[in-house]
Parts: sequence; structure tokens; C-alpha cells
Amino acid sequence: MNVWKDKVVLVTGGSEGLGRTIAGRFVAAGARVVLAARGEVKLQATAEALSAGGGQLLAVPTDVTRQGDVDGLLTRTVQHWGRLDVLVNNAGRSARGDVLSTTPEDFQAALDLNFLAAVRCTRAAAPHLLATGGHVVNIGSLAAKSASRYMGPYAASKFALAAYSQQLRLELNERGLHVLLVCPGPVARSEPREYSAAELAALPESARRPGAGVKVRQIDPDDLAGRILAACERRDPELIVPGKARLLFALSQLSPRLGDWLVRRFT
Repeated sequence: MNVWKDKVVLVTGGSEGLGRTIAGRFVAAGARVVLAARGEVKLQATAEALSAGGGQLLAVPTDVTRQGDVDGLLTRTVQHWGRLDVLVNNAGRSARGDVLSTTPEDFQAALDLNFLAAVRCTRAAAPHLLATGGHVVNIGSLAAKSASRYMGPYAASKFALAAYSQQLRLELNERGLHVLLVCPGPVARSEPREYSAAELAALPESARRPGAGVKVRQIDPDDLAGRILAACERRDPELIVPGKARLLFALSQLSPRLGDWLVRRFT
């Protein structure tokens, strides 16, 4: 049985990268997909490409750091499709920088996009998702479980998302809402992510590579998207890729000194 046939899926940050791949997977599974992103031109091009095979898509230009945009996005979604079954909080941005050069304003901007945007979208979507027994998928990172060097405000913003995901599970699982926190390592991209000169200044060359030099193989986005759909079907609480990273997280809780040594050793 195709569990996603005619379900309505909203993907933020859906015009490129992992968001686009997740949207494509849901389209292929028969879902009706809403794409949200700031860049209207790229957003429309993605929607046209994904609908070329007969997929049902709605593109809504949205800045998820603005409450008014988020409210409008949910209104458009429900008016157009009549329901909502899955919210994928994918919008976000990585960062680079040494911690003392990272300003409070840098942290604030990262928290707004990587964390508070998910709070805005989840609160606006919750009544509709509770009505359908739906899913919230929060795209975190390995950095949501263990910080690394030279990632500026990124880890702090993703740690916040991990805590929020647990709060949602504890309060809303019994009301029928499934919450999935996805924590992947570096995801392969067709176009390398660009960082500003200020972010890269004075950083070692290794920290400029994907994942800030984390020594794990880059993840195939299509494989990760498939795992996300499967985890939603099982209503799993977390998806960590690669799974062996769980050992680092467990050891870091038992011994922060050992955890810090391992992070330095493998990044």
C-alpha cells in the first residue's frame, strides 16, 4: 500500500539541495507537495521540473524568518489542498568561523533561520497536522548532537532544534503527531556551498571542506531522502546517518573529556 498517495507535504527550503530531493521523493510516491523558499525564480523552476512527470506541486515564495510569510504559506497550503500531512522543516544554512570571532549577531541570525523558522512553521502547521495524525520532520545535523570546531553558530542553532524536537515528541506524540529529528553528516551537493571571506578567514584548510572536515563519507541525498520517508512510515523519533555516530554521542554523554578527544581526532 502506498501510504503517501494524495498526502499533502510541505517542504521549506525546497528549491535546491536536500529539500528539493526530499520533495522529489514525495512526488514520486504520489504525494501532493508544497515547495517553500525565498528565491522565486529557482523555486518556480524546481516546481516545474518536479511536476514534469505528472507530479502535483504548489510553489509558494516564503521567507521563513517572517511570521507573516509563514502564516500565509500555511493558509495557501490548506486552501489549495484542503489538508496537511507532513511538514519538513528543511530551511537552514551551514556556517564557518572560529567561536571567538563569531558575534552575537551571527548567532542570532543562525538561530532565526536554523531554529526559530522551524518553531514558526511548526506552530502554524500543528492544528492541521494534529487533525491528520501527521508528521513533523526537522532536518538537523550531526552537529545537533555533538559540536565541532570552526562551525561558528551552526552547532548551537542545531542543538536548539534537537531540544525542540524532543519537547514536541514529549508533549504531542500522545495526541497523534509524529516528530522525526534527522541528523545527517555532510550531504553531497551538486553545487558546493559558498561561505563568505569573513567566515573562512583564519580557518585551517580542512575546516573549509564539507562538514568542516568531519571524517565521514558524504551522504547521497537521494538515499537520505528515502530513509526519511521510511522513518516517517515507521514513525521513528530520530534518524542519524551514519548510524555509527551514535557511539560518539553516547561516549560524549558518559565522558565529555573522551568525547572532546574523539571530536578532535575525527575532525
